[in-house]
Parts: sequence; structure tokens; C-alpha cells
Amino acid sequence: MLYWYTIISQYLGLAFIRSLRRLQYCLKGKLPLCRAVFLDRDGVLNELVYDKEGGRVASPVSAKQLVVSTYAPDAVEKIRNLGFKSIVISNQPGVAKKQFTLRELSRMNEKIRSELRDEGASIDAEYYCLHHPNALIKRYRVNCDCRKPKPGLLLKAAKECQLDLKNSYFVGDSLIDVKAGKAAGCKTILIATMTDLLNRVISTEKAEPDYLVRNLSEVPNLLSDLAKG
Repeated sequence: MLYWYTIISQYLGLAFIRSLRRLQYCLKGKLPLCRAVFLDRDGVLNELVYDKEGGRVASPVSAKQLVVSTYAPDAVEKIRNLGFKSIVISNQPGVAKKQFTLRELSRMNEKIRSELRDEGASIDAEYYCLHHPNALIKRYRVNCDCRKPKPGLLLKAAKECQLDLKNSYFVGDSLIDVKAGKAAGCKTILIATMTDLLNRVISTEKAEPDYLVRNLSEVPNLLSDLAKG
């Protein structure tokens, strides 16, 4: 009985010290910054779709069309268990181009959140840019700072969520994600299969990712290995 009393007392003592230190940081305006894994949405958390009319692979334009990646729930939960916040950073110009409405965008995002919750995973925050330079809706026809490859959304997230960008990662499936991550000071992880063409484009665009993975499921293992040094 005395043994357990001692252990519990020590635990409560450590918890109190941690709480006191955190309070001291808050009072001094020096709250420790969190690490984050920024996640692009389309092609990372959900599958891309084939646009028959355009003859190309594209982002989904409806909740019905959107399919959450089979890798997403497990990967997101593992990322959070490693001590990172999981934050979505995504260009969504479909509203500006009249491809879908704000309500439909909300339905798509809720579908992702719902399916992640069903598997015990969750997203800490979401940031979307709705602008496009050739928007059909005038109020979205803006040369903004939040549309990737500009780092505006990441900087906003860092400010609002108290993030340490230097020790955070951006996971995306395109070079604009790599550029945005680098512009914000993050390390970058590109989901792709390296080909001669991709290698040439990376060189031309000066957008070399720090790490390359085949799919989202490989990201937690990569982060874990990096933590081990």
C-alpha cells in the first residue's frame, strides 16, 4: 500500500511540476511550440478521380464522388500518436470555378472527418484557399497569399496553432506542396513514384522534396525512423 502511495504521489508531483512550468511559459508568452504534419487533401487524404470529360485525373467535385484513402485513418492516428498535430492545407478552387458550392465543399470535408472518426482518427485543424486567379465568381478572383505554392495558409496555421514550422513536415502529392512547405520553412514529403520525367521537373522547378514516399501509409514510419536518428 505504501509502495503505491509513493508511486502515485511521485506521479502527481511530476504532473504538478509540468502544469506549473506550462503556466510559467504562458505567463511569459513562451508557450512551447507544437510540431505538425501538414497534409494536402486531394491525393493524400482522399483519392483522385478520373474526369472523363477532361480526360484527366482530377479532384472530386462532390461528397458522393469523394473516396477517403484506405491509408488515411491509420496514418493520421499514428502521426498524432508520434506527437504531431495533423493539419489539412489545401487549395480548393472548385467553388471559384463553379464546379461545386460551398455547401458541397463542406459535405466533402465532413465526409473525411466522419470516416476518420469512425476509425478512431481525427484532424486537428483545416485550412483551405478558395481563390483562383481565373475565378468565375468575382470575389474569389484574388491574387492571394494563401494559394499554394505561397505559404500563407501554413503561416496562418502556425500562428493560430502555435506551431514550430522548422520541425514540422508538409505531406503532399504535387510540387506546389513541396514549394509551399519549403517557403514556410518546413521539411517536405512528396507522395510519388520517382521517374525520369519527375526528376527533370523537380530539377527545373527547383522543388526537391526532403523525402519521397509511395503513399501516406509510409509517412508515420518515416517520421518514427527520423526521430530515432
